[in-house]
Amino acid sequence: MSHIRSRQHNPARIAAMVAATFSISSSVPNVCAADEVTELPEVSVKSKKEAPFKTDTSASQKFTKPLIDTTQTVQVIKKELLREQGVFSLTDALRNTPGITMQLGEGGNSTAGDTFTMRGFNASNQLFVDGLRDLGAVSRDVYNLEQIEVVKGPAGADIGRGAAGGYINLISKLPSLDGKNYATFGYGNADRKRATIDVNQAIGEATAIRLNALISDGDVPKRDEVDNQNFSIAPSIAFGLGGDTRFFLYSQHVRQDNTPDGGISTIGRSGFFNANPAINAGRKVDRENFYGSDNDDENVDADMLTAKFEHDINANTTIRNISRYGKTDLNRVTTGVGAITAVTADPNTWILTRSRQRIDRQDEIMVNQTSINSAFDIGGFKNSFVGGVELMYERQKQNLFATTGQVIPAANLYNPNENDELPVPFASGAQTDGNTKTAALYAFDTVDLTEKWQVNAGLRYERYKTATDSRAAASAGGAVTHASDADNLLSWKTGVLFKPATNGSIYAAYATSYTPPGSANFALSTTANNINNSASDPQKTDNIEIGTKWDLLDNQLNVTAAIFRTENDNQASFDDLANPVQIGKTRITGVELLAVGQLTEYWQLSAGVTKLNAKALDQQNITGLDTTGVQWTPDYSATLWTQYAFNGFTIGGGARYMGEQKRLVTTAAAATANTPVIESYFVADAMIAYEVNKNLNLRLNVYNLFDKEYVETLNNNGSRVRVGLPRSAMMTAEFTF
Repeated sequence: MSHIRSRQHNPARIAAMVAATFSISSSVPNVCAADEVTELPEVSVKSKKEAPFKTDTSASQKFTKPLIDTTQTVQVIKKELLREQGVFSLTDALRNTPGITMQLGEGGNSTAGDTFTMRGFNASNQLFVDGLRDLGAVSRDVYNLEQIEVVKGPAGADIGRGAAGGYINLISKLPSLDGKNYATFGYGNADRKRATIDVNQAIGEATAIRLNALISDGDVPKRDEVDNQNFSIAPSIAFGLGGDTRFFLYSQHVRQDNTPDGGISTIGRSGFFNANPAINAGRKVDRENFYGSDNDDENVDADMLTAKFEHDINANTTIRNISRYGKTDLNRVTTGVGAITAVTADPNTWILTRSRQRIDRQDEIMVNQTSINSAFDIGGFKNSFVGGVELMYERQKQNLFATTGQVIPAANLYNPNENDELPVPFASGAQTDGNTKTAALYAFDTVDLTEKWQVNAGLRYERYKTATDSRAAASAGGAVTHASDADNLLSWKTGVLFKPATNGSIYAAYATSYTPPGSANFALSTTANNINNSASDPQKTDNIEIGTKWDLLDNQLNVTAAIFRTENDNQASFDDLANPVQIGKTRITGVELLAVGQLTEYWQLSAGVTKLNAKALDQQNITGLDTTGVQWTPDYSATLWTQYAFNGFTIGGGARYMGEQKRLVTTAAAATANTPVIESYFVADAMIAYEVNKNLNLRLNVYNLFDKEYVETLNNNGSRVRVGLPRSAMMTAEFTF
């Protein structure tokens, strides 16, 4: 019987890649000037301590104004908040923003990497690192992030195709001349171990290096057979800091070796339905049941190299160029659960069918972006301008596998054997190889009409070409099918803003974006009724938003309120004669409230709530079933974290609420429903920390404080779930040096 061998990651190879990042030398001249010593009158300066969770500006150069004067919803999640919460993954970090949900995947098998929906639209492919698109099926860690910027609403003008619900921009840690060194060591139940280091060192008057690294290992609480190992390193070097010309070279290398979690059966859970009365009355399975095989495995190699150049032409104008190459390899074998069979009078004999999935996938991206930021006056009006050009090549190649002729034994529903060894899917010869080439021009400008009124506009013109080669399995002759699509897209946005006071704004804005065929994975289809058919028109998304933003309590607390309506057109549907037509729509209307900052010098707050009303219009499948709603879009979601510091102690707590998420959004018969929804849930967390001295801080995080059992994710056919993390804890020692 064949086996999948876990690949051991060669430390020498990783070290070589790290060394390549620093293979640049630079000489910085020492310039000294002798100044006359002059006695000056004594001046008393008092500076207010920055609110740890709040920031006033985005790291993105495409925003021409501070966040309070930006005419769209932008939530920034800083590393200080994530540190206090004991949050390590991007998925967990995004629980700080309402309106984002996580998914489990298709049918019997799991998705890989970060998969989520924002404001009712899939946003899994809308991840960016320092403003450049990121690819790859990676479960991302936050160890190398300064902050996470969540930009909501259609953002085609900002980032191009596919941004129907918004995008997420991850901001990397880079060298500085005044940074601190930082290290953490953590241990939690389920034998979870984690260590990080962040070393930032000046090596001259204008040069600095920084090294961030992570090593983690451990099981998942109450999922003993599921484990995750991660070794990541991110070296960087910067030249010219504090001067007019600056250069940054940085990279990141991720090695993950995991046992993937295929989930558990939904039988017995609230809302579960099956036409068989015996199954319908069946009890829940134990959340610790593992239906996989001892040869289930997931290996991820992800490497990224970035070079950034900046030059200040004068005090008001800066040019930038940033280039990146990234590559991710995913090899994965996992087991999914299926139908319950062999139903007898004794439920202990019931069995559960299983399916096997194997993935061998490679993602690759090359991108270059050149931009200019400038502030100038025209006709007496102040302009804040950004313009740029972007060239990008993206590719995804995937080898396909089959289980034809293999016998995949079923598992006992209530007592599976976690040591089962199941056959590994074999290479079928089938393959998909898709790529997209993009060339884009963009420009943004904000004009100050008066001290109280501003108008802004932005647009992006892009030319893209997507090509897909699909090779059939060897058993089917191995024929290659080629499909291609090319088009020009013009996305734009505009807004008007009124400032009733210097610390507040009221705005109205409109924005568009386009999602052409094959946007999700560069895979075009030749099937007539598939939205990824190359003959299909791009889907168009329009958004209207009205909002207000205020900095309160001496600018230490920011509060934001927005109402919006987003409509996505040109979705696939069928007419009464079963002919494919693009008349379907999705309409999302909503309200969002956010607050972040500090209530007093010692009391911090981050909170948000979103109300969404999601509708599907004119959507009908080929069998005549109408789509009646939007999957995975809760009516309400909310998040809260607050903490208070006193006498060296910090006590904090948080809660999050997620409303009901519908899986079944058609008029399908209930007998096929399995579990039609993820029921609403409320989860609370807690934290206590003690500052031993200026160099050592101890922190205990308790997750799911009241041990609430809830469904976190559900797959598309409703047969399996992942249950949320049970009550668990992590103790962390933090060192500053």
